[in-house]
Amino acid sequence: MEKVKRLFLTALSLIGATAVEAQESDWQTTISADVVNQYIWRGQDLGNVSLQPTLGIGYQGFSLTAWGSVGLTEASDTKEFDITFGYGVAGFNIGVTDYWFNTGLDPQNRYFKYDAHGTNHIFEANIGYDFGVASIQWYTNFAGNDGQNKDGKRAYSSYAEVNVPFRLGGVDWTATAGVVPYATTSYGTTGFAVTNLALKATKDIVITNSFFLPVFAGITANPCSQKAYLLVGFKLKP
Repeated sequence: MEKVKRLFLTALSLIGATAVEAQESDWQTTISADVVNQYIWRGQDLGNVSLQPTLGIGYQGFSLTAWGSVGLTEASDTKEFDITFGYGVAGFNIGVTDYWFNTGLDPQNRYFKYDAHGTNHIFEANIGYDFGVASIQWYTNFAGNDGQNKDGKRAYSSYAEVNVPFRLGGVDWTATAGVVPYATTSYGTTGFAVTNLALKATKDIVITNSFFLPVFAGITANPCSQKAYLLVGFKLKP
């Protein structure tokens, strides 16, 4: 009887350990930080050399991600703190992002001020699909410090983007085309405008057998503002 009891307890402990391991494996954690020579976002110049950390957690398609940016050389550069809740299954994804910037409607730049007419937060919804050979995303601001349209009313500023990944010369590339469909002061457009044409290359530099450094470089052009940028950076991650 004692042997049977021991076998039973051993079996329970093994089952429990297996269950915990299975539960742990369902969770994914992201910890990383990018260092870039310029902060260019959707064709807009938001600052010079910047540090951009990411902390995220995911479970069975759901994800909660915090992302930020802070300038390293100019005190006037954009400071940003974003929180995104998303869900993805197969190629489909949907999400909501709370953007906070250090400039906006609140002269004191308070993070916890959510007054509709006095906040630095912008709330955006997105939906998209990855077809493998290309992916498409649509983003729309629905609350917070959104831009204005030609009539001076909330623009519900939107942005659509197509990304095409490919591999060439042993390097991973991504070609991007982004447009703003209608007038908004958020993107500086007076109607439909192409605001982001980009080509980015990424290559892993092997430092040791267990550590590599992803380095990326790219060209971004904004035909609407007549600006162009040459970008370079690297990613740090465990």
